[in-house]
Amino acid sequence: MTIKKVLTLRHSLLVRYLLIILFAVLFIPIIFPLSIVVWYSFDEADVNQLNGEDLEKWWHQEAGKLTSLDEEEVKKKLTEFQKKYHASTVFWVDDNGTLLFAYPEPVAVPKRWTSSDIVEFMKKSYDSDPFTTVAFLGEKKENGFITFQIPRSEMDHTREKLVDRYSYLFYGINIGLFFIFVFISWLFFSHIRKRLLRLGLAMEKEGIAGIPDKIMIKKQDEIGQLEQSFNGMVERLGESQKQKDEEEELRKQLMANLSHDLRTPLTTLRGHLYTLKKEKLTDKGEKSLQLMDYKITFLSQLIDNLLSYTLLTAGKYPYHPQKVDIIRSVRVMAASWYPTFEKKGFAIEIELPEDQHFEWSLDPSWLERVLDNLFQNIIRHADSGKYIRIKSATTEKGFQLIIEDRGPGIETASDSKGAGIGMAIVTLMLQEMNLKLNVQSTDRGTRMTITAAGDMGK
Repeated sequence: MTIKKVLTLRHSLLVRYLLIILFAVLFIPIIFPLSIVVWYSFDEADVNQLNGEDLEKWWHQEAGKLTSLDEEEVKKKLTEFQKKYHASTVFWVDDNGTLLFAYPEPVAVPKRWTSSDIVEFMKKSYDSDPFTTVAFLGEKKENGFITFQIPRSEMDHTREKLVDRYSYLFYGINIGLFFIFVFISWLFFSHIRKRLLRLGLAMEKEGIAGIPDKIMIKKQDEIGQLEQSFNGMVERLGESQKQKDEEEELRKQLMANLSHDLRTPLTTLRGHLYTLKKEKLTDKGEKSLQLMDYKITFLSQLIDNLLSYTLLTAGKYPYHPQKVDIIRSVRVMAASWYPTFEKKGFAIEIELPEDQHFEWSLDPSWLERVLDNLFQNIIRHADSGKYIRIKSATTEKGFQLIIEDRGPGIETASDSKGAGIGMAIVTLMLQEMNLKLNVQSTDRGTRMTITAAGDMGK
């Protein structure tokens, strides 16, 4: 087994919990015998004093010490002996056979003792229960005798008696050990739960560029390895995001440079095209010249859109918002495009009341660019319908600007259909100006509605 595996096992959560289980399994058979030993040690004095031979010897020694005491002092001393062993009985009979003292009362012994009574008492007391020991007071017959009796059950300090006497402790210890095991297990899993929740929160919390931050690794166990893997994932995501940002920046720079480089040859072509228009050409040449002019204009618009899209996505397109009378601005734009639509043979309906005013906070040049792109799309893709309608409407949600055509729909294939950069620019600009564009398109026409995304108008 390698050192790495040994270190891994040492920090393993599984090994730790197995140790807790092993502790719980082994602790009960170990602690119970230890408790028995402790109980025996506590009762050692009682065992020694309640041994039959030792108890008889002790009683004779104590009886010899009572010679010099008067009657009251002897009674007091006998009371002390009895209180030391609560289950015992003591009594004193003088040399005339009279019961002088007994404790605790009543005692099942005669008040007057004869020789036959004494002999009968001694016969019954020999090897019987209770254990009985008799000694002459001061070891002299003329002082009478004192007797000490105690049930033999009180002298039985075997393991069975201890278990029986302290059975509640046995069950109490077992229950206590069970709750200790439950508490330790709860602490173990509670700590694991806190660490998993911390890891979960770290996964949900977004840092720079939407990537979670790394988490501090405190332990080298299974969760620590998971945290280490999480940190590795975060690091790889950061590197991937950095590479993606660099590639995106390179792409935007390339598109900007490409758009700039394409403008120069287009300008040259447009100059030569203007020169050719002054020359005498056949009808076929005139048509080819018009097609070339249309394609150059279309390509120029695409390059312009490409450059604008690059600037927008890079956040470098200048934006200067101000309060704008939206109806008046749209009316001006519609008037500037009116000749173009009229030249194309479009039926034009403009419903923008002059007495109605509604202000939005936006950049006028951005609004102009949005409308230019929408009108260009209608000319390119809805030319077959020869219809455009521009109107305003007021609903419970606020002011709406509506542009309709009767073309074949935006999903229909067209020779003039590009990559959709123009509409992408419209969407980005409207979002930046806190506006929404809703497009409803069928094979009978398209309806585009521009509304405020928030409470920005009045």
